[in-house]
Amino acid sequence: MLKRIKNLFGPAPVPQPPVAAPLPYRHVSLFHWRPANGSVNFGDHLSQVLVSRVLGLRGLTLEDQVEQSARLLAIGSILHFAAHDDVVWGSGVNGKVPESAFTAQRLDIRAVRGPLTEEFLRSRGHRVPAVYGDPALLVPHLFAGRFRPTGEKPHVIVPNLHDLRLVAGKPDVVSPLAGWNVVVAEILKARLVIASSLHGLVIAEAFGIPARYVRLSETEDLFKYRDYYYGTGRTDFEYASSIPQALEMGGMPAFAFDPRPLLDAFPWDLWR
Repeated sequence: MLKRIKNLFGPAPVPQPPVAAPLPYRHVSLFHWRPANGSVNFGDHLSQVLVSRVLGLRGLTLEDQVEQSARLLAIGSILHFAAHDDVVWGSGVNGKVPESAFTAQRLDIRAVRGPLTEEFLRSRGHRVPAVYGDPALLVPHLFAGRFRPTGEKPHVIVPNLHDLRLVAGKPDVVSPLAGWNVVVAEILKARLVIASSLHGLVIAEAFGIPARYVRLSETEDLFKYRDYYYGTGRTDFEYASSIPQALEMGGMPAFAFDPRPLLDAFPWDLWR
């Protein structure tokens, strides 16, 4: 397994430095990736949306003063940004980043995206509970009744941010640069979702819409997609190389998702 993980790693992208916390008192800082040009990428921004929503279940916020400062990593392939003692809830490894970029020696891990991330972290001496799941799978549960599939379109295309230019001008493209709620609503109009955006796939499948990963470019490593699919119990990972092929293949097999283990793993104790 470890050898297979190593083979999935490729050249490193330019790293993004962590954003400094703006609050002057002890609090829990949520780290998530954001494009350098100041835009908001749908999948990464879901981290802010969902963590805030989970906290709201108990009347808490990311602005609360707490007994001890902490930093939380949730949605995204962002573990190479982790620092010592960071808390991890659903994050994953980025296959584009070399192993040398992972420098955190101590992590408080509550859940990870999938078993490939688990194996990578265990190989580096970290204790990892067998709790899998991208927190974006919780959207139907946390926003019950707000979003409903309509099936009014045969399909939509949700590109990864780096693939957006490759589908410019095509009909039924959902931009990952739109507001998170708009992206979710547009995805739910489709009877089939074709996506190179990981979270385009996750949102579609969370609402029971068939989805197929289409590899429009070599920009993104396969690691995060395999990690997600394996974490949902689907090891027979097949992807399309073009939009016509994705239409022909249709969606991946469905899976059952129980939100309780992931929600139970949320680090409520940080908000003492």
